[in-house]
Amino acid sequence: MGNGLYCSLIVFFLNIIIFYDQAFRAGGQTADMTVLGTAMFTCVIYAVNCQIALTMSHFTWIQHFLIGFSIIAWYVFLILYGMMPPEYSGNAFRIFVEALAPAPLFWLTTILVTVACNLPYLAHISFQRSFSPMDHHIIQEIKYYKKDVEDRHMWTRERTKARQETKIGFTARVDAKIRHFKQML
Repeated sequence: MGNGLYCSLIVFFLNIIIFYDQAFRAGGQTADMTVLGTAMFTCVIYAVNCQIALTMSHFTWIQHFLIGFSIIAWYVFLILYGMMPPEYSGNAFRIFVEALAPAPLFWLTTILVTVACNLPYLAHISFQRSFSPMDHHIIQEIKYYKKDVEDRHMWTRERTKARQETKIGFTARVDAKIRHFKQML
């Protein structure tokens, strides 16, 4: 929840600060609400897709395709919606082709906001994997880096965890049924 709040504040305030009272196009035009809203939503799409990519431990072709497709679909939507007559598209008439795409500030803002949103998340997951790894992180290290042979401390910690009683999953359900049957007798 904290990460979502942080990212939403960064997306909103960085876009407001960057586009406020500043000519972002060569003709000297300033950003209106449509340009600002489109830039914000573009930043949201990039930030979310980058966080999805940071969450994954390995990629398949489907994941590559879907992350790329979601970004490309946004630009296709902007182009198609901007091509509609102004009666339908309103202020968004040709917004991407004429206003946003030619403006370097739009592209720089997208990169800056995406990095600002994902840098704390990247630091958090790096810190967590290094100093307080979850069980699946340790299993990945054992599998890929053969750390179980080299790191005796990690191996001892995992063996003690394996002896603990489970509280979820199949084994816990079996244990609960056995306790229930013993109480009935």
